[in-house]
Amino acid sequence: MTDMIVADHLVKDFGQKRAVDNVSLTVKRGEVLGFLGPNGAGKSTTMKMLTGFLRPSAGRASIAGYDVATAAMSARKVLGYLPEGAPLYPDMTPWSLLHFCAEVRNLPSDLRQKRIIESIERTNLQSVVMQPIDTLSKGFKRRVGLAQALLHDPEVLILDEPTDGLDPNQKHEVRELIREIAPNKAIIISTHILEEVDAICSRAVIIADGKVIADGAPGQLAERSPLFNALSVVLPNEKVSQALSILEAQDQVQEVRSQTLADGLIKLIVVPVRGKLILSIVTNCLSEEKLDIVSIRPEATALEDLFRQLTVSSDKREAA
Repeated sequence: MTDMIVADHLVKDFGQKRAVDNVSLTVKRGEVLGFLGPNGAGKSTTMKMLTGFLRPSAGRASIAGYDVATAAMSARKVLGYLPEGAPLYPDMTPWSLLHFCAEVRNLPSDLRQKRIIESIERTNLQSVVMQPIDTLSKGFKRRVGLAQALLHDPEVLILDEPTDGLDPNQKHEVRELIREIAPNKAIIISTHILEEVDAICSRAVIIADGKVIADGAPGQLAERSPLFNALSVVLPNEKVSQALSILEAQDQVQEVRSQTLADGLIKLIVVPVRGKLILSIVTNCLSEEKLDIVSIRPEATALEDLFRQLTVSSDKREAA
């Protein structure tokens, strides 16, 4: 598969501050890359260099084989970009903005109306399409920004926090849209929502202090966390001591962590010895004691746990 997005040893300095430090990555057609990192890690700056919005201090970037510095117009023709904050003209309506964008992109006149309507329908803007953008909610503004990124049916999409400000239903709609179009495009999504990475990304890159510190499929990265294959057991507070004694006595259990929930419930996170599957062991040993278990399910925070480990340790190294 062709590398549709290439960051080749990108560096960006702002005065004495190095915001992006030797970042390299590639994205092929059909890949959805989740770009993760804490605030200030360098995600948005990297994406701005990939789109040609910022010139790198060193390194190069290309889109569909076009260098974004030396062949900027060719790169932009095949690129859809949703920037941070989705800057829009507040006095325009979504309809007039999309018409303007279609003209700026020089879409053939016989295609403009069709593409505008498709973008509006894909992002569910029908109910606000004639309202001034300034009067729209944050979520609708975000969807207008996404509509303009999709307008010309680009081969490459770079989306900075595409679901920011959307309600749960709207987030689900955007994720479904990304899944639908992903096979024919190369997509980078910056997000703080780790469940979003599991839901729609085929690969994830974690960045901290301007450096790439992890790169792999979400499942592969989750395997690096001690919480991989861990179980979440919810039970009444009065049963916790007995459950702890039973669980900690199991040879294949590494440790048990507890969290207080509402309504007098406690969640026990049962961490297995590396590489072990413990569902049947935990279920059997607790069921035998009839401990009024509310639920037993896989603990879904392995990627979040790894993210926290990597980015917090990176912050500590930087401070030292």
